[in-house]
Amino acid sequence: MFFKENGNFRLIIMTTNTLLFPFVRVVGQEKMKKALLLNIIDPGIGGVLIKGEKGTAKSTSVRSLAQILPERPTVVGCPFHCDPRYPKRMCMQCQEKVNAGIQLESKMMPMSVIELPLSATEDRVSGTLDLEHVLKTGEKKFEPGVLAQANGNVLYVDEVNLLDDHIIDLLLDSAAMGVNYIEREGVSFSHPAKFILVGSMNPEEGSLRPQLLDRFGLCVDIEGEKDVNVRMEVIERRMEFDRNPEKYLEDCGSDIEAMRSKIVAARELLPEVVMDKKIVHDIVMTSIHFNMEGHRADITMMRAAKANAALEGRKEVTKEDLRTIAPLVLAHRLKKRAFDNVTFDEKELDLCLGM
Repeated sequence: MFFKENGNFRLIIMTTNTLLFPFVRVVGQEKMKKALLLNIIDPGIGGVLIKGEKGTAKSTSVRSLAQILPERPTVVGCPFHCDPRYPKRMCMQCQEKVNAGIQLESKMMPMSVIELPLSATEDRVSGTLDLEHVLKTGEKKFEPGVLAQANGNVLYVDEVNLLDDHIIDLLLDSAAMGVNYIEREGVSFSHPAKFILVGSMNPEEGSLRPQLLDRFGLCVDIEGEKDVNVRMEVIERRMEFDRNPEKYLEDCGSDIEAMRSKIVAARELLPEVVMDKKIVHDIVMTSIHFNMEGHRADITMMRAAKANAALEGRKEVTKEDLRTIAPLVLAHRLKKRAFDNVTFDEKELDLCLGM
């Protein structure tokens, strides 16, 4: 595991070389794995919040994503890891080089899982401007933070419900806009910050405000397995991994590569996936039926349904896609009164979709 120390701040980057229990060997928790994969295929879905009791493979699944994340081109030497395929999304320095006719050198790098510690301050998250340098030279000097490192990657916040609300707002705003804005004493700076935000939490330790819940594209509520055979399988796989992690990872190497290839294929297929007006109508009627406010749920359902079709190798969205993704999109957006325990009724969804 690679640690980058910066004062009292710790940045954790999960790479494919880290000996983590493999994502492809996590038993059960299919909805959680589906939500994570859909966000990798289409980061525009808006991230995922994983809620569940301790010991249900939340952190293990997210951190081990690094093993199956695809590679992407990045500009060599750019602190923001700009993608040369999208010039309009690049930082000012890279854009200036392009405008000056300078050929940008690029290389392929695997996406990473970057973990944000709960102790992180706003400056450490967004980065800092050296005002003294600005006053002396007239040039902006920026010290990159977590959002700079997260650009083009997965940003993971464990126990996100314990993070200060203003930090969560900052993360969600940056994830939604794809840009991080910093302003200090009238001096401003911006850089690309397009990342997949993943949060996990144990509801027993507190909850998130409804306004923040709505900003996460998908949400999954998970529980520990109750089936005896499944629980035995969980224990046996973990014991085998602990005995010899290197061999265990080597043995499932073909499955890891197959999953990575499946993700790459789905991302390439996604622009070709179509959705007819009947499916759009079903999405809108489903949102109305479950009393969704605004249009965020509708748009998220559309994107998630297309990503699910692409994941399954199809170019057309079906009602089955809606049935698969609707609970992930709608459950955390249901209106609740104080002390109510509202659960999403999938039978009601079937009736709404006519299935």
